[in-house]
Amino acid sequence: MDAKPVDQMNEAEARAELARLAAALAQANTAYHALDAPEISDAEYDALKRRNAAVEAAFPALKRSDSPSDQVGAGPAEGFGKITHAVPMLSLENAFEDGDVADFDDRVRRYLNHDGPLSYTAEPKIDGLSLSLRYEGGALVQAATRGDGEVGENVTENARTIADIPQHLTGAPEVLEVRGEVYMSHADFAALNDRQAAKGDKTFANPRNAAAGSLRQLDATITAARPLRFFAYAWGALSDPLATTQSGAIARLNALGFQTNPLTVLCSSPAEMLAHYRRIEAQRATLGYDIDGVVYKVDDLALQARLGFRSTTPRWAIAHKFPAELAWTTLLGIDIQVGRTGALSPVARLAPVTVGGVVVSNATLHNEDYIAGRDSSGAPIRGGKDIRVGDWVQVYRAGDVIPKIADVDLTRRNNDAQAFVFPDICPECQSPAVREEGDSVRRCTGGLICPAQAVERLRHFVSRGAFDIEGLGIKQVEMFFKDTDLPVKTPADIFTLAARDAANPLKKLKNRDGFGETSVAKLFAAIEARRSIPLDRLIFALGIRHAGEAAAADLARHYGSWAALTQALDLARPAALAHRAADAAVEAERAAARTENRRARLTELRKPLLDAAPEAARAAWTDLVGTDGIGPVLALSLSDAFANPVERAEIDRLAAQLTILPPPRRQTEGSPIAGKTLVFTGTLEKMSRAEAKARAEALGAKVAGSVSAKTDLLIAGPGAGSKARDAARLGIEVIDEDAWLALAAQG
Repeated sequence: MDAKPVDQMNEAEARAELARLAAALAQANTAYHALDAPEISDAEYDALKRRNAAVEAAFPALKRSDSPSDQVGAGPAEGFGKITHAVPMLSLENAFEDGDVADFDDRVRRYLNHDGPLSYTAEPKIDGLSLSLRYEGGALVQAATRGDGEVGENVTENARTIADIPQHLTGAPEVLEVRGEVYMSHADFAALNDRQAAKGDKTFANPRNAAAGSLRQLDATITAARPLRFFAYAWGALSDPLATTQSGAIARLNALGFQTNPLTVLCSSPAEMLAHYRRIEAQRATLGYDIDGVVYKVDDLALQARLGFRSTTPRWAIAHKFPAELAWTTLLGIDIQVGRTGALSPVARLAPVTVGGVVVSNATLHNEDYIAGRDSSGAPIRGGKDIRVGDWVQVYRAGDVIPKIADVDLTRRNNDAQAFVFPDICPECQSPAVREEGDSVRRCTGGLICPAQAVERLRHFVSRGAFDIEGLGIKQVEMFFKDTDLPVKTPADIFTLAARDAANPLKKLKNRDGFGETSVAKLFAAIEARRSIPLDRLIFALGIRHAGEAAAADLARHYGSWAALTQALDLARPAALAHRAADAAVEAERAAARTENRRARLTELRKPLLDAAPEAARAAWTDLVGTDGIGPVLALSLSDAFANPVERAEIDRLAAQLTILPPPRRQTEGSPIAGKTLVFTGTLEKMSRAEAKARAEALGAKVAGSVSAKTDLLIAGPGAGSKARDAARLGIEVIDEDAWLALAAQG
């Protein structure tokens, strides 16, 4: 039996699942992008991302601050210079079923409100290493890997050695960034491994690893000796358009001298897209190079521009991946990892097994119930078979939760195999590890005294979307955390590091292994540069559960300053406590099997509790949860963090070290809605809700999710209900979609 379907999960189960997925994906990103040594296959990785997206879609308020949905790749490796991409190199949304392709077409049409003809390009998805080439005046001046999507590695000299990459272009725009994939053919890969083996050197596991390792050599002469190829399929910065369509732009790149994939075709419907997918799938084994799917893109570039981007993926493209496989291997051990929120996550250590050309050596085991062969309600999974160290296990490579152990062969189980006993003591700090009612995850209660949680919080604090301090990465965080002379136990300690080092006359940081006068000066300068930090990055950096980058940006736009945010959370605390009290009462009733409709009972219990809270608290709470993108779960998480005396002391100590910058003011001169709060309700017929929100924010307006006394304008389409009634009761101006479009056009 497979893992529990998302639509059958409760909030606690979803929260635990997102924590497990975040840990597994972070490890996979580092192995794949930074180390060129994947631990799981592309299909396993895709399925992990798919499961994560499904859980987030079902429980949007539970989205984590370190959500894999907001991440692209991994940071640049040490040893290469860094290049910031002028246009980010984003990843693609994935499709796995035929129905996903039709859904993609439907989403595009709904966003554009378009029911006429619509063309898409369909091209093989090369399994290689992404590369961006910058040409100025026709000359190749720079080459960079994807890195984390924002910053990549400078591999210019290595790229110059690849025959498929022109050094000079004739007739190109003055500035042209060509993007594509570096790969190695099957024949060249086999010949390279033969040469490596003959010399007694390391051989490569698959062509993708060989291509990535070859491109990222510090010695360009090694790259020159490797048989690398390049397919161009996209572009970044441009001084002039290449064409008006995707297909036209690809043809232009080919005319400029780049290799483009001859299997790229134009399709006019999902049926044609799927037919081409089947043709490519049938040819896959004979192509001579690795592909892992087919990419579909809206052909009209003007429509691509309208569709725009999510945080890490374009709305106008999708990768239709090929199905994966499964394999059997031995379970060598079960490790318990402790995450930033204290969750104890079991990880299976496997005898390495090659599946689809990728060596797999570990898998996620979800939680103690999954190991025991049952789901969170006690029903059996895998026929009730538990998982034991030494078992012969099946690693499942497709489906909802990957990588995982899907089955156990009991005929090969050792007679002395012992059932796994899940710890009730944290392996890091020996604090009790408890499992709350309704939660499928056991959590360490050590909080800030647990080194695993503290280190994970610090690692998050210095991560790319947070403070991103140059020279203070994961290794340095762990080193300073353990240091007895210059310890960094909390984020605020980072900003006292230089002063404490100056006050220590004997054990200077510059005299320690791994440091020197120059590197220490650079580190302290990088820390000093981050004393000024945008409000949204600070909120995200705090690592509060559910407060991801998107939510942090929403909060920053809504409140505008750190002082306003903290004041609002303090004011709203009595109302938050009323919500907590109602939650506790309903959970107690559920435990006693006295209530079935949790949502209705919560509403019933909350009203008198909220009515008893001070008016200012109710108003602050309503404003908080009414912020578009912020719901009660995130609001409660924020409130709890700021009301916890230990947490608040550390937050205040950190804030005292910083200059917290308000969100940048938008250029909204002449906008009739700048500074106003808008609410959309009902059905918009000429512009999708997402496009309308983006347009309103671009014109300087705030978009709220509910009507309140602070609402300035309600845009009501057909089917408007309670929000329209609330607006009428409060005397708020209501306009229809045509009036909204006229307003938007004035900006």
